[in-house]
Amino acid sequence: MEWLWNLMTDHESVAYTVIVYSVVIAIGVALGKVKFFGISFGIAWVLFAGIAMAEMGFTVNTHIQHFIKEFGLILFVYTIGLQVGPGFFSAFKKEGIKLNLLAVISIATCVATVIAIHYLTNTDMSTLVGIMSGAVTNTPGLGAANAALAEKFGEDAPSLTTMYAVAYPFGVFGIIIVMLGLRGIFKVNIEAEKRLNSLRHSKDQVVINRFAIKVSNPSLFGKKLSVIKKTLDFDFTISRMCRKGEILLADADTLIEEGDVVLVVANQRENEKFFTLMGDSVAMTDYFPDEKDMRYTSRRINVTQRAIFTKTLGELDVRRRFGVTITRVFRAGVEFVPSAHTKLQFGDTITVIGDETHIQLVSKEFGNSKRRLQTPHIAELFMGITLGVLLGSIPFSIPGIPGAVRLGLAGGPLIVAILISRYGGKFSVTHYVSQSANLMVREIGIVLFLASVGLDAKAKFIETLLHGDGLYWMGLGVLITLIPLLVTSLIARIKGKLDYLEICGLLSGASTDPPALAFANDMSNSEIPALTYASVYPLTTFLRIMVAQLLIVFFV
Repeated sequence: MEWLWNLMTDHESVAYTVIVYSVVIAIGVALGKVKFFGISFGIAWVLFAGIAMAEMGFTVNTHIQHFIKEFGLILFVYTIGLQVGPGFFSAFKKEGIKLNLLAVISIATCVATVIAIHYLTNTDMSTLVGIMSGAVTNTPGLGAANAALAEKFGEDAPSLTTMYAVAYPFGVFGIIIVMLGLRGIFKVNIEAEKRLNSLRHSKDQVVINRFAIKVSNPSLFGKKLSVIKKTLDFDFTISRMCRKGEILLADADTLIEEGDVVLVVANQRENEKFFTLMGDSVAMTDYFPDEKDMRYTSRRINVTQRAIFTKTLGELDVRRRFGVTITRVFRAGVEFVPSAHTKLQFGDTITVIGDETHIQLVSKEFGNSKRRLQTPHIAELFMGITLGVLLGSIPFSIPGIPGAVRLGLAGGPLIVAILISRYGGKFSVTHYVSQSANLMVREIGIVLFLASVGLDAKAKFIETLLHGDGLYWMGLGVLITLIPLLVTSLIARIKGKLDYLEICGLLSGASTDPPALAFANDMSNSEIPALTYASVYPLTTFLRIMVAQLLIVFFV
């Protein structure tokens, strides 16, 4: 067994390093699936497993540990950027504006709390940033803070591992305590809140229907069909027309004659506007007999054809050409309602409603190639990472801050990934990484980062907790967790008029806390918290990463 002893005592060997990292990650991921009182700490267990291994003396070479930590962070942050990029910009529309303003209030209150504690207690800001990252369960923020400290102090940068670790547990449970407290204070009835939410958002529901109208408005006779589009100014399709028993394909230049019967595809809530403008509704099958045998269905189609993913939906005009409607676009884990200006990208999944024959034609035009989706675009992934690292390394000056400031290895790749995922199609840049591949790379990145942080030999977790400032830091973490949650909850309920389920999703998203979201979903048996979470998660993730760096830049 001498070979095993030699292997496990040679802390500089590659084999030893691989074994230590593999054991830490395997144990951490396995423990992450264990629930305590219905709550799991998830991937954070990798950090605690790394701390335990380091406390037992299983440390690794400092330079190797530093490289793996930074490389893992880059992989994690870049793939996060690819996922949240499309939703990052769509979050600034309609209802998303209010939700994201509330999330920004939560982050601003958190920052204000940290700064107040800094001045009132004279606690070092780097320590407080580590506590803050754990208190809001934001691992990317921890990575950004570590990168900013390494940029500033090099090898002498302080470790934030212990601060993060002592604050993390209450960060998970604190948000759940607030949810349960709000439920008791406001005497919430879950079923009543569901009905309230459904009533408030019923006007936003899209129900596509087909109907026939006999044109009887004299002011339309002799005019082109395009005049109807200009008058009503919302999305719809007039795909065919029945004129004196003859079925005609209709387009924007088709002239309207008295007695024409047009086939309209539109949102059901807009039906009355057509009747007011054009005429009376008639039985569709009396004029379009083929409709009797048509069965309308919805189908999900993958966009894999290059000619498609550089155009907007308005340019493709599938309603006029095929008589079908694109109702949803699923991109990088986010589903949203498209507009005429939405530009499709490689790997998008669109939901199409129409008859089976025309859906098959659309499917052929859009590609829908499973084989192309399974081909990994490794070159584009690493070119994007290269651009991100270059952007993060560019020095720039901020008035009042001595020396150059950089976005770092967290901020640079994040911004580039967001921009590529949103605008890559405009320049024919294929950024696509399948959802499963994105998740795999992201999980590999985060476990490598967390394992490296836990194995940091400079972190003395047990000693700090028992004989140092660990309990004091834990108390500060409780304040940083609770104050923003309580303030945001009250503002969202009283001023924002959000229902309880939306508040639960908002708090989970503002803290980037998946365990809290899982608890809210289980408690409510509803998808409402998840929808709100998805609305605020992209912007919150970006701000949490940038705020952690900025606090280091301005106060350390």
